Amino acid sequence: MKQALIIILLVSGFLSASAQSKRVVADKIIAQVGDKIILHSDITNAISDIKRQAQGQEGAVIPTECQILEGQLIQKALVLQAMKDSLTANDDDIENDMENRIRKYIASYGSKEVLEEIAGKTVYQMKEDFRDALKEQKLAEQMRGKIVDNIKMTPTEVKAYYSKTPKDSLPFYESEIEVSQIVIQPKANKDVEEYVSKQLYDYKKQVESGAKKFEQLVKFYSEDPGKAENGGQYNLNRNDKNMWDPAFLSGAFRLKEGQISGIIKSKFGLHIIQMVSRAGDDAVVRHILRIPPVAEEEINEAKTKLDSIRAKLVDGSLSFGAAVNKFSDDEGSKFSAGSISGRDGSTLITLDQVDKEMVIALKDMKPGSFSKPQVYTDERGGKKVRIIYLKTRTEPHRENLKEDYNRIASRALEDKKTVALEKWFKEHIPTYYISIDKQFSGCAGLEEWRKASKEQK
Repeated sequence: MKQALIIILLVSGFLSASAQSKRVVADKIIAQVGDKIILHSDITNAISDIKRQAQGQEGAVIPTECQILEGQLIQKALVLQAMKDSLTANDDDIENDMENRIRKYIASYGSKEVLEEIAGKTVYQMKEDFRDALKEQKLAEQMRGKIVDNIKMTPTEVKAYYSKTPKDSLPFYESEIEVSQIVIQPKANKDVEEYVSKQLYDYKKQVESGAKKFEQLVKFYSEDPGKAENGGQYNLNRNDKNMWDPAFLSGAFRLKEGQISGIIKSKFGLHIIQMVSRAGDDAVVRHILRIPPVAEEEINEAKTKLDSIRAKLVDGSLSFGAAVNKFSDDEGSKFSAGSISGRDGSTLITLDQVDKEMVIALKDMKPGSFSKPQVYTDERGGKKVRIIYLKTRTEPHRENLKEDYNRIASRALEDKKTVALEKWFKEHIPTYYISIDKQFSGCAGLEEWRKASKEQK
């Protein structure tokens, strides 16, 4: 059951996968918990969607049908108990989740029309399919939280957990760092910006006169790194304000179908946008991005400003967090005191998770020190200037309580929660009506469920 308790979190986002592909096999009920049924298509569609999501990921583990079924049995039991305990799912949360999923699928397939063709359903029908599944997911999450959220770990328990782990099973960690940055983005001077704006106006005239197609100009002139994959085309939703630059989003939604905007200035540079199609709050647009080049003079101004900030950091008259909040142009780290996080959200990262220019700067830095202003090139090819703060650096080591207490405590807590959930299920499974199709009689993880089913006959 432990594995299924993990898998239920993995598959919870795919319970409505039937909206994404046409069913090609006859469906049937393969299991039931109380009055909640599980269809064979629920299993096959979930696996298909997980495979699609895992494409291109090295070492991705695809759950088996047995594991998916156990995860769904667990979810149905949690939902039944949630209803018995009068827990409720927030309708607004369900609606927002539905909208986000539909937008994600539209972005994945390229357009609403393509999605509807593949699914064999309209977006409205897909939303209806999603609603009940999402409600069950929310209820299951709430019930799981009710069971485990109050579980805590004491330092004594963490030490006991660590001492039980065989030393040769403890993970080995490469050297890791905690690093933060203050970033200033030099601004191009007005003359350069005006010159680039005139070029964009010329592109607009070429399209409007019929001399060129917008897509051709994207190919030759746009400086958007994503143009190779999407040809400058994006799916927008008016409510996705956290995903898009506000000026870009508002400028796009002022356009009518086929219309091309004037010059729009965003944090990324200068754009012209063409409205391809629009349906309510959803739109498909193309854009051309030009980034006005920054001269050495503007770069030196940014370096001078950061020099003065660094002097205050060194003498202690200014904290790094306050400096980030007041001066940094990097929105990705502005609200985390400039901290750079890894792919798993941890602030402890390895050197391969930072850019090459930062690696060079960190080479001779000691923990607690601040770099001199460093000019670097960001992922979009723009020139920026930053100060780097190296908070900590660990040496390669085998996991131990002194250096890795938080990691060990987190792992111990999750194991404790899993034990609590397993105990809860052993107590509650016999209280539900259980039915499992004989084709799953060989599934090793379903013993408790099959036992309860037999006892009820």
